[in-house]
Amino acid sequence: QVQLVESGGGLVQAGGSLTLSCAASGRTFTSYTMGWFRQAPGKEREFVAGITWSGLNTYYADSVKGRFTVSRDNPKNTVYLQMNSLKPEDTAVYYCAAVPVRRGFIPTMHKDEYDYWGQGTQVTVSS
Repeated sequence: QVQLVESGGGLVQAGGSLTLSCAASGRTFTSYTMGWFRQAPGKEREFVAGITWSGLNTYYADSVKGRFTVSRDNPKNTVYLQMNSLKPEDTAVYYCAAVPVRRGFIPTMHKDEYDYWGQGTQVTVSS
């Protein structure tokens, strides 16, 4: 098992930046493909970005391409989401998620494929 704890959320003006962190503990971090999701009030949880175990391959939702960057520091057991040029529509609770590499080498957009979730961190972008 792996435990995930997100941090770094907050209130930011449109056009600003935030960096979210997700610290993992438990089993070997490199055993997991990682994803970031978000959920706005009244909406489904949606895929934002994903990264393979090595960090060499990253994937993004069309809505955040060119603005968000996902990365991971395996020795620190941490995955990051750098968010630039934030928009009010980015307002949501952001979650990191993990799936064992043996079941998901490529990060999937489907939330049901992920086994482990953090508690989420709120990001609010004001206009």
